[in-house]
Amino acid sequence: MNDQQTRKHGMLRGLDTVTASSTFEGRFGRMFRTLPKAEFSESALKALADAMSAQKEDTPTPETQTDDEENSGISAGYTYLGQFIDHDLTFDPASSLQKQNDPNSLVDYRTPKFDLDNIYGRGPDDQPYLYEKGGNKFVLGRSLINSDLDKNVRDLQRNNPDTGDKRAIIGDPRNDENVIVSQLQSIFLRFHNRMIDLNPNADFPTVQRLVRWHYQWVVLHDFLPTIIGDEMIGKILPHLVKKTSIHKDKPELSFYKWTKEPFMPVEFSVAAYRFGHSMVRPIYRLNQVVPRFDIFSDDPLTSLTGFREFPKEWAIDWRLFFDFGNKPDPHSSQRIQPAYKIDSSLVNPLANLPLPIATGIRSLPFRNLLRGNSMGLPSGQDVARKMNIPVVPDEKLKVGKANQDGQTTNQPISKIDPSFTNKAPLWFYILAESQQAFVNNDTPIHLGPVGGRIIGEVFIGLMLGDSHSFLSQEPTWTPLPEFMNKNEFGIAELISQAILVK
Repeated sequence: MNDQQTRKHGMLRGLDTVTASSTFEGRFGRMFRTLPKAEFSESALKALADAMSAQKEDTPTPETQTDDEENSGISAGYTYLGQFIDHDLTFDPASSLQKQNDPNSLVDYRTPKFDLDNIYGRGPDDQPYLYEKGGNKFVLGRSLINSDLDKNVRDLQRNNPDTGDKRAIIGDPRNDENVIVSQLQSIFLRFHNRMIDLNPNADFPTVQRLVRWHYQWVVLHDFLPTIIGDEMIGKILPHLVKKTSIHKDKPELSFYKWTKEPFMPVEFSVAAYRFGHSMVRPIYRLNQVVPRFDIFSDDPLTSLTGFREFPKEWAIDWRLFFDFGNKPDPHSSQRIQPAYKIDSSLVNPLANLPLPIATGIRSLPFRNLLRGNSMGLPSGQDVARKMNIPVVPDEKLKVGKANQDGQTTNQPISKIDPSFTNKAPLWFYILAESQQAFVNNDTPIHLGPVGGRIIGEVFIGLMLGDSHSFLSQEPTWTPLPEFMNKNEFGIAELISQAILVK
C-alpha cells in the first residue's frame, strides 16, 4: 500500500488539496515520552479489528423500537460535530501506515487551534472565491428542501456545475466527505453571515473573532461536557465548578505540557480522539420526507457518502441530531437520533469503507490499529499507570457492544491474541474503558478517566495556549445575550441563529 492510498481516509491527510498556513508550522509530539512502545504483529491487530467489527444487520432496528446499541447520553449530531472539530485541528498528509513514524518530524498542516481555518481558509484576500464579491460574507450553494426546522437550507458552493463530481469549494475539502458534515459546514458559513448581519459596521477580523469565540464556547461548554462529562472538566478547569476566576483557581494540565507553543499529541490524534468512530450509526434519518439512509452503501441514492452533489431533497432537520428542547416522541420519526455507544464495537459499514473514501485497507478499525502501531504508541495500561488511574484488568477489557447481550458474549482482548495480555492498544483501551460504566442498556456512556483526561487536557490546553482564544484573552466573555436560551449557548443555539440566514 502506498502513501497515496493511505491518504484516502483518516484523520491526517490531504496536502494535495489544502495549502499550509503561512504563519504556523505545528508539529506532532508525545504526551507520554518516557513510556515504551506497545508493538503488535499485523496478524494480532487484524484479529482484533475483525472482532471489533459488528456483524452486518439485514434489518435495521425500527424507529418505534429501542435499539440497545444507542447511547442515551449523546445524540447523533455530536459524532459529526466532533469530526468537524477534528478537521479544524489536525491535518498531516505525510504519515504512512507502512513505516514507523517519528511524531516530532510530522508537520500539522492544520493549525492546532480552535480558529475555524477549515471554514475561513486563507481569508478573503487569498481565497476570494470563498466569499461574495465585494463583501465579507461566504458564498453559499443551491437551496435544499424538506427540513421542517429550516426553510433556507443551503448546500455548499461546488465546482463543475455541469459535469464531474461537483466537489465543494471550501476551506477544507474533508468537510464534504459525508452529507452530514457537509451540511454542518454550511451551518458555520451561515453563522458567519448571520454575525455580519448583526454587526454591519464591524470589519472582517472583528466578525471572525466573534464567530470563533462562539464556536470555542460551544466546544468548551457543550461538546466537551457531552463527551467527557462535567466532573472531568471540573478537574481540569476548577474555576468553572467553584464559579471563581481562572486566575484564582488555575487550570490543572497535568499531562499535556509544551515549551514554546502547543503541539498535537499522537496519543490524542491517533488514539483518544478516534473514539468517535464507535459512535457512528449505520443508518440515519435526515428529515421527515426522505427515508432513512445508510452511512455508506454502493448506491449513491441510498448512501450518505460525500464529495459529490447529493439530491436537493436531502436537507437536514437538525432537530433529529441535536436537542432543541422540543421533546419529540423518542419512538417516532421525529425523535432525536442517539449516537451509538462509545464501546469497542464499530458498525459493520466501517469494516468495509467504500471507494473513494478508502483504497488498500478498507477496514477502519484495522487502519486505526495499524496507525497506532506505526506511531509507536504506548499501551493503554501503561498510560493509565502513568496517569495514576486504576488499570482496567484484562478480563474486563472486552471486545464488543456495550449492551446486555455483550456482557455475557464479549471476549476479553487477551483471548483474541495472547500478545494483548496486560498490553492493549491505546485506542482499544480507551473504548473498552468507556464501556466499564455499563449498568444496563439505558446507561449513558461517555469517555472514561484515561480517554476523558487526554481529550479534556488537549482541548483546554489548546485554548489556553492560543493567545487569541476567549479563554486566554477574555475568560469572563459570554455569548451575545440575544443568542442565549435559558442562559445556555450550545450547538443547537448556534444552529438556531445560522438558519435565520437565507
